Amino acid sequence: QVQLVESGGGLVQGGGSLRLSCAASGRTFSGDFMGWVRQAPGKEREFVAAISWSEGSVYYEDSVKGRFTISRDNAKNTVYLQMNSLKPEDTAVYYCAVRDRKYSVRDPRAFGSWGQGTQVTVSS
Repeated sequence: QVQLVESGGGLVQGGGSLRLSCAASGRTFSGDFMGWVRQAPGKEREFVAAISWSEGSVYYEDSVKGRFTISRDNAKNTVYLQMNSLKPEDTAVYYCAVRDRKYSVRDPRAFGSWGQGTQVTVSS
């Protein structure tokens, strides 16, 4: 079993930046990708970004391309999400997750292990 602990959320004005961190422990090798998935009030979970543990391949949801950057530190078993030029529509609970199911990496159903989530609120 893998344990995931997110941090770094908060309240920021539109155009601002935040950096989320996700520390993984336990069976971190259980999945090939680490990702970030968000859920806004009243909406379904939405894929944001993912990165592979091995080659560092990255994937982004179209609306965050050019604004968000996912990275990893394998030695620390930690994944980061640098979020710049934040918009009010980025407001959501952001979850760190491990892809350990046979769905496309862009499909939230691919992620079977989740952290507790961290709230990101962007004011206009």
